[in-house]
This record gives sequence, C-alpha cells and structure tokens, in this order.
Amino acid sequence: MAMATRGFVFYLLSGFSVAITLSVLFLNSNVGSHSDERIFLSSSNSVTEKVWPKLEFSWRTVLATVIGFLGSACGTVGGVGGGGIFVPMLTLIVGFDTKSAAAISKCMIMGASASSVWYNLRVPHPTKDVPILDYDLALLFQPMLLLGITVGVALSVVFPYWLITVLIIILFLGTSSRSFFKGIQMWKEETDLNKELAKQNETLVNSHGELLIDAEYEPLVPREEKSDLEILRFNLSWKNILLLLAVWASFLLIQIVKNDVAPCGIWYWALFFSQFPIALGVFGYEAVKLYTEHKKRTQYICGASIEWTPMHIAFCAFCGILGGTVGGLLGSGGGFILGPLLLEIGVIPQVASATATFVMMFSSSLSVVEFYLLKRFPIPYALYLMAVSVLAGFWGQYFIRKLVGILKRASLIVFLLSGVIFASALTMGVVGIEKSITMIQNHEFMGFLGFCSSQ
Repeated sequence: MAMATRGFVFYLLSGFSVAITLSVLFLNSNVGSHSDERIFLSSSNSVTEKVWPKLEFSWRTVLATVIGFLGSACGTVGGVGGGGIFVPMLTLIVGFDTKSAAAISKCMIMGASASSVWYNLRVPHPTKDVPILDYDLALLFQPMLLLGITVGVALSVVFPYWLITVLIIILFLGTSSRSFFKGIQMWKEETDLNKELAKQNETLVNSHGELLIDAEYEPLVPREEKSDLEILRFNLSWKNILLLLAVWASFLLIQIVKNDVAPCGIWYWALFFSQFPIALGVFGYEAVKLYTEHKKRTQYICGASIEWTPMHIAFCAFCGILGGTVGGLLGSGGGFILGPLLLEIGVIPQVASATATFVMMFSSSLSVVEFYLLKRFPIPYALYLMAVSVLAGFWGQYFIRKLVGILKRASLIVFLLSGVIFASALTMGVVGIEKSITMIQNHEFMGFLGFCSSQ
C-alpha cells in the first residue's frame, strides 16, 4: 500500500476516533449530575414531522431543478452520486424534512446512476479490448457497500446530529483533497504526454504539413469498429450481473422482513446479522479469486497494475463498509468513498466513474424500494426530480466524455469528483452547523440515543 494511501487511512481513523472519543467525554462530563436515563432518551421527542411541499411551478422548483441537474451531471461523471448536494437543496430550498429529503435524494441518485450506466454500456473501453465496467471490482465492493448502508442506517438513529456532521466533514475534506492532488498529478502526466506527442509530430511534419522523412510505412492495422449493439453486448456480463442482482435481492428481502419485526427482538437481530455472511461470502469469493490470480501472475485491471495482497483486500473491505456507512448516515449512494478509492488503487478515471455509478445504482435502488414501501417520499416530486436526474446523468456523461476525448485529459473527471465532494462538505457543514445551533438554542438533547428506543 502506498505511503499516501496509508496516510489517508490514518487521517480517517484518527479523525473519527478523536471526534467520537471527545463527544463521549464531553457528554459524560455534562450529564454526570443527571440520571443515566438522560443519556439514552427516546427519540420520540426528536422525531421530525413529515413535510411534503406540493409540486408546483415556483422559483423554488426552478432552482431545485437547476441544482439537481448540475449536481446529477457532475456527480455521476465523477462517480460520487451527489447526495451531499441534494439533501441540503431539498431541505433548504424546497422545504422537505430531513428524512424525506434523504429518501428523495436516493431517488435522484438512482435515476442519474441508471442513465449513466446505460450510456456507459454503449461506450468502449478507452485503452483495452475489455468491458468498460469492471465486474470484479463491482463484486468486491457491492456487498460491503450494502452491508455498510445497513450499519449506517442503524447508527443514524443513535449518533447525535452534530457528531454525524463532524464525521462527514472530516471524511469529505479528506477524500476531496486526496482526489484533487491525484487530479493534479494526472494533469502533469497528461501535459508531459501531450508535449511528447507534439514533439514527435514536429519531427515528422513541417509547417506545410509535408512529411520530412522519406521512408516507407506499412499501414497501421485499424482497430475493429463495433456497432453500438456489439459494444452493448460486449460490456454486458450476465453471469456477474445475475450474481449482483442476487445479492441485491437478498438484502432487500431482509430489509422488508426486518421492518415488520419488533425492534431488538430475537428475530430482529437474527435478520440483522444474517446480512453479514451474505456480504462476507460474496466479498470473500471475489477476494480469493483476485488473490489467486495475483499469485499466478501480475494482475492487470483497467490498464493499471493492482497488487491484490491481503493488505489491499482488507483496505478495500474497510473502505466499502465505510462508504456504505456514510451513505446510510447521509442518504447518499456511498460514491464519496468508492469513487476516490478506485482512483487510489490505480483504476483509470473513465472506468472508475463507470464502475462506481454501476455499484451506486444497486445501493441507491435498494434504499428507494425500501423507502417506497415505508412511504417516505411523495411520488410526484420524486418522479419529477428523478426524471431531471436521468437526463442530467446521460447528458453529463456525453459532454464530459466528448470534452475528455477532445482535450485528451481524463483528469477532468477527477477534478469534477473532487469538486462535488468539496461542495458537499461545504453544504452539509453549513446545514449541520445551523441545525446544531438551533438545537442548542431550543435546549434539545444533543447526546447519544438508545438504539432500541429510537426505532
């Protein structure tokens, strides 16, 4: 594992540990004179009332449409979804309550991801004759991401809102800065490569465009051109897709059954912990496969050499669960971790973006189905914003891919990813600080809540 990656992991672990430890010590020092029941209050006093504005033409709807379109377009190209932008937009501008905003945010992420996946399935790999979607990486991360989302949803009812805000700011600032420096490094490499290509052209052609070297050249073998249908068939791997769908359906079935079971009962915990062997089983199968192939030969994925050592595999598992946990806390698809992680392990930006949105399509759709069954969002507003995201996801992919091809700079995708994450850190930070100040002024409880009493 690279030194920079180790430093990033150390930053996350130390930042999270310090924030949680200080919050526990601070709360314990302030509740020492109160009874123990004060620490673990029922969340009934903190339940947010359901606020569903009507879908009508107004400046709020227009502004939400513009922000939703731009956020979806940039978020899906970067492979991060955009939940950190959608949730504040839906609460501050449109006027939804926090839980409904998180549910609609999932709908928007699902729509944008689905249209992006459809676009990417019709695009060839930029450098190799392989599918642009890396199914091995998808099978490695999807189960851990879904497992992390269930853990994040559970923690969201226990952790105080201000602590969630602090943790998200720490995570987003770390991933955005790391991605930004990665983009700068790629930009410099692309600049050197373009200069080298320009020098080669200058040695072969004069100012009039005439060939200076008198030599015979054999015609280059042209790359076989494929139709859109042939590319679509080549990019589809039904075996891997069916396995991903099986994992998705298993988690969905468990969530549906668990919602009808009494919280903290025997069946509740049995269903909750039954998700672990499913996720670990699929992850372990794919991890052993990649490790075995690495032992036989140097493993090349997406044009980059990836050493599938036990340390790298453990790092991927940690980031998958962390990304899902953040997705459960925030209402995003987990792309804020997955996108930068794929770049970190050496995946080229085009494939990282396509694979991250592919995985997010599964994670976000799982939440959308569950929220629909729980009636967490108004269908008209959700369908409208989902339609906006579908268009944004498709056209965002189209324009950025064209721009990358013209400028020959895939680093633009990395800068978009970094920018969306940084913007999410600002918006979530402002909203979180504002809400925390309001809670303090209203003398609301700011500590940890009991898990069972908060269900």
